[in-house]
Amino acid sequence: MTHHLALDTSLLPLWDLSDLYPAMDSAELARDFARLETLANSFNQDYKGKLAALDADGMLESITRYEGITEIQGRIISYADLLHAGDVGAVDISKFHQACHEDLTRIEKNLLFFTLEINRLEDGRIDHWLESSAALDRYRCWFDTIRHYRPHQLDDRLEELMMEKSLSGRAAWVRLFDETMATLTYDFADPLTGETHSIGTEEALNYLSDSTATRRKAAARCLSDSFGKNIRLFSHITNSLIKDKEIDDRWRHFDNPASARDLSNCVESHIITALISAVKAAYPRLSHRYYRLKAAWLNTDKLDWWDRNAPLPDSNDDIYQWPDARKIILTAYQTFSPEMARTGAPFFDNNWIDAPVRDHKSPGAFAHPTVPSAHPYLLLNYQGKTRDVMTLAHELGHGIHQLLAAPRGPLLSDTPLTLAETASVFGEMLTFRSLLSGEKNPRKRKVMIAAKVEDMLNTVVRQVAFYDFETRIHTQRKNGELSADDLGDIWMAVQRESLGDAIRLDDSYRNFWCYIPHFIHSPFYVYAYAFGDCLVNSLYATYQQQPDGFAEKYLDMLRAGGSLHHKELLKPFGLNAGDPGFWTSGLNMISDFIDEMEKL
Repeated sequence: MTHHLALDTSLLPLWDLSDLYPAMDSAELARDFARLETLANSFNQDYKGKLAALDADGMLESITRYEGITEIQGRIISYADLLHAGDVGAVDISKFHQACHEDLTRIEKNLLFFTLEINRLEDGRIDHWLESSAALDRYRCWFDTIRHYRPHQLDDRLEELMMEKSLSGRAAWVRLFDETMATLTYDFADPLTGETHSIGTEEALNYLSDSTATRRKAAARCLSDSFGKNIRLFSHITNSLIKDKEIDDRWRHFDNPASARDLSNCVESHIITALISAVKAAYPRLSHRYYRLKAAWLNTDKLDWWDRNAPLPDSNDDIYQWPDARKIILTAYQTFSPEMARTGAPFFDNNWIDAPVRDHKSPGAFAHPTVPSAHPYLLLNYQGKTRDVMTLAHELGHGIHQLLAAPRGPLLSDTPLTLAETASVFGEMLTFRSLLSGEKNPRKRKVMIAAKVEDMLNTVVRQVAFYDFETRIHTQRKNGELSADDLGDIWMAVQRESLGDAIRLDDSYRNFWCYIPHFIHSPFYVYAYAFGDCLVNSLYATYQQQPDGFAEKYLDMLRAGGSLHHKELLKPFGLNAGDPGFWTSGLNMISDFIDEMEKL
């Protein structure tokens, strides 16, 4: 591994989207759009108003045709979304991206009837189909998921209106957020060089974990200044999206703002309530305790908020070059399961990853499944730190999951967020355990465990605090628009509660809610991270206790995609998310790590 050197960005891969389409103006894309329109029109003519008269074979044929259509839709929109994520600031790409969404929405109108009409059929009719055809029974979970939406389904014309209006409503606000955030710049006054230069969001956030305290403070200042200048816009976007969701939820008779997310995640609301309650009850023994310890290690009674992710003394400040990161992760996966490593290797070999930081690129990281006939793509903003290696392990876990589930087909390969995050967090855990097992120096082990604890706190405590923030703002928005001050007050309240009294929060932190993309893109997504982390802790404990045959059972769980409910998926491991003690046992691994650090 290369030590204490700058990252060699020439080694970082750029993704090659030609596996989807050669270009925005390619003949292949134009052909697929024309083919999609023809197939959607004929599907509508052949089946609208006629599903009740079909026998099991006829229903199977309709689903097969529907899957083929959704595959083409998915390929087109995946290409448009990935192209846009790579350069949100490019005008031609933005126009192309919007045009694709508008054209696909127009075509989708001819398909909308399908699931709506299925939900108007009697359960007995659907059950008879499933029982009389093994090939159709394969889609049982898909039918069950559709039927869960029955109480929330509107009249066909209203559903059509909601779909069309989303382009000029919700989607337009999301686009405004993405393009604003991707083009934001920050005037960073570097205290080490005395120079001020303009940097992007990822670079500014990266400085918050710099080894130099004055740089962390300078990064905090420039982020706070820029957020403050744009806070009215971000407040307006947030208010508009919350109101849009409230209208949607009211018409669809959802009980609370998170109900729609729980339904889409195929998880019972009482299980999520138990998760949130368990994490909040554990704040004192997890985050509050850890940050008091960290403050002591850094010789202070309290940490300024910009020092929350400060490296500990003796921290590993090595830069992991791209080949190092690849080797570390694939070696960890290989030790657990050779098949897992084989499944992950093509991401590196075939340019399925876009790794460098660059202007106008989407911030953060994600894994996009695209469609079963292609392959997933990973987006990173890789800067060579240990956290970047863990982020790569996380996203690669997603990608492997998506590849293994792909043979299930377009309707059954997609996994609810809760279980999707399990695969990614498990990949992180394998990588961390591999690195830890190779380190014998107690001081370095302590630093490694501390870094892992911080990651787990960010995955569990921070995300539950985000969920709490969302719950409060969605609830209070019902009484009227929230000002930037209102949003800042709620943000500061949940941050104080979750971080504890060892973190000093001042007004410069009030607007930091505004850059969290999940609040905009996927309301209430964030609990999936805590769900995944606690579940992985329980899974890993099972692996340690009973390693024989575990890897194959784990890969079988990933292969299942969205074809089974979480109860069936966890049953082979003897785990049950509905057990009241389940979440506490998952949280115990974090407190055990803190115990181990204290001993070291």
